[in-house]
Amino acid sequence: MSESTIGIIVNGATGRMGYRQHLVRSLLAIRDQGGVVTSDGSRQQIEIMIIGRNEVTLKELADKHGIEHYTTDLDAALADPRWQIYFDALVTQARVKGIKKAIAAGKHVYTEKPTAESSEEAFELARLATEAGIKNGVVHDKLYLPGLQKLKRLIDSGFFGQILSVRGEFGYWVFEGDWQDAQRPSWNYRSEDGGGIIVDMFPHWNYVFENLFGRVESVYARAATHIPTRVGEDGQPYKATADDAAYGVFDLAGGIVAQVNSSWVVRVDRKELVEFQVDGTLGSAVVGLFGAKIQPRNATPRPTWNPDLAETHDYTADWLEIPTNDVFENGFKTQWEQFLLHVIEDAPHPYDFLAGARGVLLAEAGLESNATGRRIDLPNS
Repeated sequence: MSESTIGIIVNGATGRMGYRQHLVRSLLAIRDQGGVVTSDGSRQQIEIMIIGRNEVTLKELADKHGIEHYTTDLDAALADPRWQIYFDALVTQARVKGIKKAIAAGKHVYTEKPTAESSEEAFELARLATEAGIKNGVVHDKLYLPGLQKLKRLIDSGFFGQILSVRGEFGYWVFEGDWQDAQRPSWNYRSEDGGGIIVDMFPHWNYVFENLFGRVESVYARAATHIPTRVGEDGQPYKATADDAAYGVFDLAGGIVAQVNSSWVVRVDRKELVEFQVDGTLGSAVVGLFGAKIQPRNATPRPTWNPDLAETHDYTADWLEIPTNDVFENGFKTQWEQFLLHVIEDAPHPYDFLAGARGVLLAEAGLESNATGRRIDLPNS
C-alpha cells in the first residue's frame, strides 16, 4: 500500500448489501477505475480490507475479487494505521459496538443505516464522533436514485409552486419461504433480532423528506404483521414477531402532508417498486427509482365524476415523461466517492451521524405511534 492510498476496512462484506452494493458495485468499481477523482483532477486510489467471522469465506471472496487483505480480527485491523476508514454493513444489533471501537481508534466512519437500535445510542455515536473529530457519514442511497434526482431538480426549479402533499408506495411480495424461498433474510421478520419494516424503512423516509421537502414534525403510523408465520433458511417455520407493513402519515415543515405505505406483503401494480407522487399548486410529478413524469397546471385535464358511465379517458396519457439528460451512476458508488472526498479534502458531505440519528428517532416515533394510536411529535434535533 502506497502512502497516498486510502485504506478502507469493510466490516460485513459477506452480507447481501455489504457485498453487492458496497463492495462490488462501489468500492471495487472505484478501485478498478483507478481511484476517486479529486478536485484537482488527480486520482486517489483505495485499498480494501474485508472483515468477517469465517476466514474460509473471506479468503474465497478475496481471491475472487483480487483483494489482498482480509481478517477475522477487527481489533487488529483498527490498530493498524494503514486503514483510515471503517465501514459498517453489519446487522443493526452489532453496529454500535464496532463503530465505537472505530471512533476510539481514530478512524473515519461510514455506515449503513439505521446507525443504532435506539435513538439514544444513535445520538451518542454522533456525540462521540464530534468529540473525536473524525469524519462520519451514513448511507443515504435513495437520494441518489435517478428518479429522486430528477425530482430534486423539479423542486429546485420551482416547478411545483407550493408543494401540498407527497404520497409514496414502496414494497413488493416477499415469499413466505414455504413453496418459494424468501427474498429477504428471516431476521427481518423477528423484532428480537432487529427486524421490522418501520425500523428498516422509516430512516430512509426521514432523509428523503428532510432533504427534499422539509423536516418531519410529527408522525402517525399503523404497523401490521400480516403474515404471522414464515419459513426460515433452515426450512423450519418460525413466528414473525416484527411488522411486515407500515402505513404512515407524516407532517412536514411548511404544512406539507406526506403519506407512505411500506410493505413486504403487497403485489406490485406500478412501474417501479417505489413511487412518489408530489402535488403542488403549479404542477405534479410521479417519480420512481428511474422514471419521472410531470403534469403542469396548464395541462391538467378536467375530470368529472360519473359512476354511471365507464371511464374512457386515458389519464396516464396526460403525463409527460422527463428525459434522462444525465448519466446516473450507481447511487451507492456516488455517495462513496463523496464520502471519500470528504475524508481526503474536506469536501461537503451533510449526511452524518446526526442525520442518521434523526432517522432512528423517526422509526422510534413510528413504533410509539403504532403502540399508542397517537400522533407523535418529533423534536427539532
